[in-house]
Amino acid sequence: MELKTETKSDPKENKNPKGQISLEAKIIRIVDGDTAELLYGELPIMLRLQHIDAPEKRGSQPFGNNAKTILSDLCFGQEVTILTEGDFDMGGRMIGEIINEDGLNVNKEMVRLGYAWHFKKYSSDMNYDKLEKEARRERRGLWQEPNPVAPWDFR
Repeated sequence: MELKTETKSDPKENKNPKGQISLEAKIIRIVDGDTAELLYGELPIMLRLQHIDAPEKRGSQPFGNNAKTILSDLCFGQEVTILTEGDFDMGGRMIGEIINEDGLNVNKEMVRLGYAWHFKKYSSDMNYDKLEKEARRERRGLWQEPNPVAPWDFR
């Protein structure tokens, strides 16, 4: 999958028709199942994955370590594309989606594999809802548990 953007003066930063900014960066650290650190040129940036909430690593929530491992397998060390509207959360993390070297939307894949919830409080993208329902039905990842606790309830 090739990302098509309109070229501006800086080829690493382009606006697509949705108003999103497309950044090329390298994933240098996986913090947990929904947070990664990227290197944009020489600038390190913390990224909060948009539309999803993964089990907490802190406090030992079931599947928290698994979610971190899956996110790492999907993108760690890769040159990726970050799609963002330029928003930051209260913790100062940029909010966006990761498209890995294979053209895969990592945020959606985390939900599809059953290692993250669709974070409906901050996302109305029904594609994520559909992926979560599929993961639940197929009992993937954390949906193997009879009553998994959402991270926002675990915190």
